[in-house]
Amino acid sequence: MIDMAGRARVATRDPINLVRGAIAALETWVAPLVDLAVRLWIARVFFNSGLAKIDDWNSTIFLFELEYQVPILPPAAAATLATIIELGMPVLLILGLFARLAALPLLGMALVIQFVLGASNPAYDHVEHFYWMLLLLIIIVRGAGALSLDRLLARRFLKTD
Repeated sequence: MIDMAGRARVATRDPINLVRGAIAALETWVAPLVDLAVRLWIARVFFNSGLAKIDDWNSTIFLFELEYQVPILPPAAAATLATIIELGMPVLLILGLFARLAALPLLGMALVIQFVLGASNPAYDHVEHFYWMLLLLIIIVRGAGALSLDRLLARRFLKTD
């Protein structure tokens, strides 16, 4: 930079501005990748579970009759609903389309697994379920992030960003 007297001056940045710049770079370049990674990871967990259910439907029904015993719903209905949720919602999460809404039934499933099944059978009481719930809550609270159809549609139709 050149000052008013025409002398060269070394541009110095104070530490506050350096930190602000680093945070801005993280928010611009890293946060969208983290949001995408969260969506992809949790989608994989539930989608694989859905694939396992349809791989052997008779065993799935049997598990819902004897092992899972979800309250209120008959075993066949619970198995069907769980499978539809586990196969459909992850696709929406991967695309980042209606991601907040897609995360809600998956959060409900994680809550049932941990607190209903886990209460009656210690085999279902895992800290991993709390990680699932945390990741799903991140999606519900923050949305799908910049690398998503949600963001693209919002920009197109709501004139945001």
